[in-house]
Amino acid sequence: MRRTWLRRVLGALLALVLTAGAAVAWVAYQNSYDLREQRVTITGGVQPLDGVLARPESGDGPFGLVVFVHGDGPADATRDTFYRPIWESLARAGYASLSWNKPGVAGAPGDWLDQSMDDRAAETAAAIAWARAQPGIDPGRIGLWGISQAGWVLPKVANRVPDVRFVIAASPAVNWLRQGRYNLLAELADEHAPQARVDAELARRERVDEQLRKGATYEQARAAVGADLGDLTPARWRFIGRNFTVDATADLAALKVPVLLVLGGRDRNVDVADTEAGYRRLLTAPGQLTVHSYPVATHGLAHPYAEDGSVRGLLTAVAAPRSVYVDGYLDDLRRYLESTAPTGVHR
Repeated sequence: MRRTWLRRVLGALLALVLTAGAAVAWVAYQNSYDLREQRVTITGGVQPLDGVLARPESGDGPFGLVVFVHGDGPADATRDTFYRPIWESLARAGYASLSWNKPGVAGAPGDWLDQSMDDRAAETAAAIAWARAQPGIDPGRIGLWGISQAGWVLPKVANRVPDVRFVIAASPAVNWLRQGRYNLLAELADEHAPQARVDAELARRERVDEQLRKGATYEQARAAVGADLGDLTPARWRFIGRNFTVDATADLAALKVPVLLVLGGRDRNVDVADTEAGYRRLLTAPGQLTVHSYPVATHGLAHPYAEDGSVRGLLTAVAAPRSVYVDGYLDDLRRYLESTAPTGVHR
């Protein structure tokens, strides 16, 4: 009986070890990508940029290149590794990807909160100029991918830099103030806020916007509206003050390159109906605009559970990061690049 018990215990322990080993191997596999990543220093702009150039796993090129433009907030070159599944899909279409730490992030020089959208466009243009001279990069196949706030940067760059042949815009807005109002109302709707609270929040927002329109300093705004500023820091206030008037309408109307617009049906940050209507109204050349909408996708083109802080979302992010994104998104990016003429069709 003792031998039987011992065999059972040892068998159970062995099964646990094998299961744990298989789980570790699975996670390692899921977090490895068919890419060759190179840490680079991008020069030519206001300050050097700490970047990553991710090439397809095999071959010498020349490869096309997609230059990544971040959304709002501090972001490192890989956006906490979640760009890598996108880079891999682009690599399968024969494209390298270039991204960088925002100024001030992960030890990079500068401060992203000191930037206007024009500053960000100039930064991106400098990165393209640097990339054009890199070995294995095809200067005739350079495009842009950007998300959210990048929607005010992408068309500026595409209009100013002849090397840009296409734009992939994920969850962009057209007008800063309209986007902010929509986001506020969407969050209140999610909370099932009563109308009295909605009215109070809209009034508070108007008081803050009035201070921005006046060009008030942080100290002046804090003295005028007090708690209405919430947890805004002086640096964030200055950033908003530089950018709150931005509107992409004129830049979009001037675009001559193909555009892929990617939208999520559960976006609470951006009014996707307003965005799609604006892009369709402004980008009218035959074949210029392609729209892909994913009904269950969030602002980040992810499954809702991947962003809700749940155990399922955490496990997916760690154990199967490609599955964070909604079905079809990564494959659609690859197919778009495979079908888009490498030199553009409208210039």
